[in-house]
Amino acid sequence: MNCLCKLCLWKSGKMLLALFVLDWLFAASTDATTHEPGFSAPIANVTAPLGREAILACTVHNLSTYKVAWLRVDTQTILTIHTHVISRSRRVGVTHSDHRTWFLHIRELRETDRGWYMCQINTDPMKSQLGYLDIVVPPDILDRGTSTDQTVREGAPISLTCAATGSPQPQITWRREHPKGTKAITVADGIQVSSYEGPVLNISRVTRQHAGAYLCIASNGVPPTPSKRIMLTVQFPPVINIRNQLVGAALGSELVLECETEAYPKPVSYWSRDNGEIVPVGGGLEPQKIDGSYRSVLRLAIRRVTSSDYGTYKCVSKNSLGDTEGTIKLYPMPLPAMENKNVVQRLNIMADKSSESTPFGTQDFRLQDFNRAVSKDQCRYGFLFSLVILIKIATSRG
Repeated sequence: MNCLCKLCLWKSGKMLLALFVLDWLFAASTDATTHEPGFSAPIANVTAPLGREAILACTVHNLSTYKVAWLRVDTQTILTIHTHVISRSRRVGVTHSDHRTWFLHIRELRETDRGWYMCQINTDPMKSQLGYLDIVVPPDILDRGTSTDQTVREGAPISLTCAATGSPQPQITWRREHPKGTKAITVADGIQVSSYEGPVLNISRVTRQHAGAYLCIASNGVPPTPSKRIMLTVQFPPVINIRNQLVGAALGSELVLECETEAYPKPVSYWSRDNGEIVPVGGGLEPQKIDGSYRSVLRLAIRRVTSSDYGTYKCVSKNSLGDTEGTIKLYPMPLPAMENKNVVQRLNIMADKSSESTPFGTQDFRLQDFNRAVSKDQCRYGFLFSLVILIKIATSRG
């Protein structure tokens, strides 16, 4: 009986020992799993502008004696291990916060830095996670592929192009430059818009109204936003516009004949008489030109009209594409109306004859000053005009 009891106790002891060993092994395994290194959060993707600094963060726990390394995925290049920089690039650096968050620094960013980066813990097997670095690049308008200043004949088609690089890919906007603000762009079917989107601006039939400065603007949300100014010059033969083709003037008066010309290339413009003689500069005739971009105003000032000034004047304009002319006819007008008060006729006749009494009243033959002295031609004209009046008065009273 005693032997049987001892045998039972011995078997019970072995079982308890086995249970204790299993419990220890299980506890050890659980402890090893619980305290093994790992990642606390995924790596956040980073977007940074060209030339600046980018920082990627990798957060771990239970690192203990294990090490964290950063690698460039596409080139399989080890950049850092623990606190040591392995890369030969001076732009790469590594820092940490209490061995929990490990930061990869890349300074003076280049477009080639864009890509995937790996944070790795040297466990067995190795643990790792990835983060992406994107580089944004401000727009740059390329000389190659972008139009320079253009010159085109009126009526011909033209295409203005604008090429730009950047990341993200830039969007191209066209606007017209004008001193008073935005000027409309005329596109297909005569439709006018304040701006036009697209790398190519097509004008199917150019008119002189299309001439001027066009701005190509490239934008992708990354400052700065560049633009390029493209001048469009339209060539066309001269066109003349004369507002008054018949002009009347009294002897001794002043006047200005005027005509407007539009042309490009810049025309040679001048005044001539009906006999083809070019009006010279100086004397009583003074040609003037007031130039704009395409428009010129040609003026001919006559200081004091004489009888020889009456007749036809031609405004002539010529350039390499053609020539044209417009005419103005200058004709005589009567002198200013005379005063007839108290039967006294103030007649502007002769400067050297005094007044005298007649059956019809007192005739004042002294020179009357109409704001300026008059020429002999004007005196003769006034004398004839006065004789007609006197004859009519005598006839009516007879």
